[in-house]
Amino acid sequence: MILSPLDALPAVSYVMPVLNEEDYLETAVRTILAQDYAGEKEIVLALGPSRDRSDEIARRLAGEDRRVRLVPNPERDIPAGLNRAVAESRHPVVVRVDAHSELTPDYTRLGVEALRREGAANVGGVMRAAGRGPVQRAIARGYNSPFGLGGGAYHGDGTPGPAESAYLGIFRREALEAVGGYDPAILRGEDWELNLRMRRAGFAVWFEPALGVTYWPRASLGDLARQFFATGTWRAVLVRRYGRANPWRFFVPGALVLGIAVSLISLVLLLAGVLPWASWCSLLLAPAVLYLLGIAFAVIRIPGQRGIRDRLLTAATLVTMHLSWGSGFLRGIAFGGGRVVDRSRM
Repeated sequence: MILSPLDALPAVSYVMPVLNEEDYLETAVRTILAQDYAGEKEIVLALGPSRDRSDEIARRLAGEDRRVRLVPNPERDIPAGLNRAVAESRHPVVVRVDAHSELTPDYTRLGVEALRREGAANVGGVMRAAGRGPVQRAIARGYNSPFGLGGGAYHGDGTPGPAESAYLGIFRREALEAVGGYDPAILRGEDWELNLRMRRAGFAVWFEPALGVTYWPRASLGDLARQFFATGTWRAVLVRRYGRANPWRFFVPGALVLGIAVSLISLVLLLAGVLPWASWCSLLLAPAVLYLLGIAFAVIRIPGQRGIRDRLLTAATLVTMHLSWGSGFLRGIAFGGGRVVDRSRM
């Protein structure tokens, strides 16, 4: 579909869902206010039912700068909050931002330039995860490595071009409204689902690696497991809904979990003498053995590690990512999404 011409410096609305983000919210908002973009700006924060100081911080920021506005998000879910913030916003370009992310100063300027140059409906850049402590740094290494998340262009530098999806996203409002915004029934994977509908409607989604966002991931392996289980569950919901539109890589973690389960059951039966070691049955151990070798290879290859503790944390992060995502995926395939939500920031 053809979009209407975009002004050289269109006004921009930033929309941000907020839930229990007291450690990151103020910095995230200030990186938006500090954008080196000369066009008019506004920020709409969709406030979920936080249990920390997030609402207090948001109200203070809104009181200090009239460009910051607040809207309630009683449902707490990200898609509902984004839709509420978009509905409250006013400008022709809508930039999705997260409270645990920080934009580079040129993010908006370069993104708007790409929107105009490519005639795209949505432009996204590169997620660069960062961490403050040993565990969060290990989780960030997993995010930044193809051995952790892998596949999506926005998890690493690459070549500009049409994309399957976009991290966060700089949208043309008319395209966002044409496809009906975010689907509030999809509680995770909402970006991919929205971008799929945009592409099917004839709009272009563009990857622009010059755009950089610092992302602060979960700071504990328990929170990471909860996040990835929910993400895997809702990816399975998208597989049930959209079938072959999903890339093959999304099926790998679920197959991995099944393979490891077969290996563990086989090991128990072999040790109990139910299955003989000197037979083809011992080959059933191969999935687990090959996975452990793969983790060892990944730990050797991933940069930025110092000492044995970092390597052990990297290994633990990768295993948590893979098995939590895969377990959630199998749950979603079998039972759907239900009310599985990411409670890692509760």
